[in-house]
Amino acid sequence: MTSRSLQTTIIFLVVGGILALALGGFFGPASRQFSSVLIEIQTWISSRYLAVQDFATAPRDIVSMRARNDELEAQVSQLQAQVIELQQRVSETEILAALVDFSRSNPESTYKAAAVIGRDPSPFLHYIIINRGSNDDIRRGMPVVTNQGLVGRVDAVIADAARVQLITDPASSINVYLQNAETDAVLKGSVTGDISLDMISQDAPAEAGDLILTSGLGGGYPSDLIIGQVVTLRSLEFELFQQATVQAAVDFARLEIVLVITNFRPVDITPLVP
Repeated sequence: MTSRSLQTTIIFLVVGGILALALGGFFGPASRQFSSVLIEIQTWISSRYLAVQDFATAPRDIVSMRARNDELEAQVSQLQAQVIELQQRVSETEILAALVDFSRSNPESTYKAAAVIGRDPSPFLHYIIINRGSNDDIRRGMPVVTNQGLVGRVDAVIADAARVQLITDPASSINVYLQNAETDAVLKGSVTGDISLDMISQDAPAEAGDLILTSGLGGGYPSDLIIGQVVTLRSLEFELFQQATVQAAVDFARLEIVLVITNFRPVDITPLVP
């Protein structure tokens, strides 16, 4: 019992002495050094923990980012499609407005609007397909125009569609009139899609810039439909007629909506021509 009491007394004295020294500030430098080491250890452990955490969560974050990126790309694609659709609607509205103005300024004719729904795939033929047919009272031979000028005429018809032969087709031949030169000529198409004038009198004062209109001769087209302008003339002394290249008023590559003149009935005068 005596030895145990002695041990207990010694322990209390040592602990008391340590507390007294600590309260007296004798352990300050050692405490600061210990705290610094402890902080460094905690910082190292924390950085390693964060690195391990980032490594563990990285695949999930990548998957999430890819999913978000796909979602944003889909939204962008959808918005781009909407923009294109709105631009097309604006373009169609502008075309329709121009066609309405044209029809109002030419009240002598009756028009029916039609959308271009196809083109002849052959590089040697120049036709378009429109979404109006016999159910809409479209008949073969009816002229087709835009607000810019003459497009061609209906060549074949079914119930809900029709084929239009363009004035650029190599089989197309139209009697025309040069307004400034006051002379007749014949407009012809070609395989390349270019149009030209033939049968211009050598005495006619034709020149570049002359406006070309349908003459109405031959019964195939009404008169005074705009076709285009003379670009260049070719005249040789030993030839009977002048020839000319023509710039069409209509942009055939961008045809979207056309007007069919429904109150015109062509006259076939071929049997009367000797």
